[in-house]
Amino acid sequence: MKTRLAALVAGAILAVAIPARAGIYYVTVAGIGGEPVYDQEFTQLARDLDKLFKSSGVDVHVFTLTGATRAEMTEVLAKVAAQAKPGDDFVLILIGHGTDDGYQYKFNLAGPDISAGELAGLCDKIPSRRQLIVDTSEASGGSVAALEGRGRAVIAATKDGREKNATVFARYFVQALHDPGADLNKDGSISALEAFEYARRHTADFYTAQKRLATEHAVFEDTGDHQAVRAPSAGTREGLFLSTFTLIRLGGAREIYNDPAKRALLAKKEELEREIDTLKYHKAAMSQEDYTRRISKALIELARVQEELDK
Repeated sequence: MKTRLAALVAGAILAVAIPARAGIYYVTVAGIGGEPVYDQEFTQLARDLDKLFKSSGVDVHVFTLTGATRAEMTEVLAKVAAQAKPGDDFVLILIGHGTDDGYQYKFNLAGPDISAGELAGLCDKIPSRRQLIVDTSEASGGSVAALEGRGRAVIAATKDGREKNATVFARYFVQALHDPGADLNKDGSISALEAFEYARRHTADFYTAQKRLATEHAVFEDTGDHQAVRAPSAGTREGLFLSTFTLIRLGGAREIYNDPAKRALLAKKEELEREIDTLKYHKAAMSQEDYTRRISKALIELARVQEELDK
């Protein structure tokens, strides 16, 4: 049994590894607001992300739509499907309104809306092995079951399709990508999990400050087990994929990543950090000897790589 579990651990480590020269595709879609105040907010958030992502480094590909139609969204995702390689990361961020009639979730666009099932079908055609969809709309929790998949994590602003009031999650998720305080482990980058936790905390604080009953409770699903959760649980794989998915690099880490001489070293460092995190998650499934051997080797190699980066 231990041998089989150890093999699963090894597979998990390989699953989160990223090739040193991988690129990343960012697609941000702002739907229609229905009212001027929402149109302005959705457009501004999308443009903010567009500027941030375009300045984030080399090998980035940024597509941004505001007031989007289904045809425009389909065209952009088809373009990504044609260009992206399996080793490239893919990020789709939806900013706008959503609806759920109890049967299916739809994201509101100019003209015909798009269902979660249709959106999943478009993303299935993108060859990237690591994908992230962030749906910040109301009722977005109703999209998770259709959107989730192998190698694809989903973040939703609401716990299900019944939370139908306009959300504030989007503004704090975008804010997280600008705030060094979101970098909880101080590694110079903000992961999808760090951005999620930052936005979740600030969203809760918003309702507390407004003395209002919270009408949105963000969730994520990144294990493929069809169970969305609000936070990682000890001894489980929940949050592991999101913690290894780098959304943005900050300051010195960004400069290193853009330096061809050091980029490979930074990629190696991040790969070793992911390996260490994975080993910690699966410690209970391994023999003490195997765990000690593997994590000691990874820690020694991480120290060596860090020394090279510091030169």
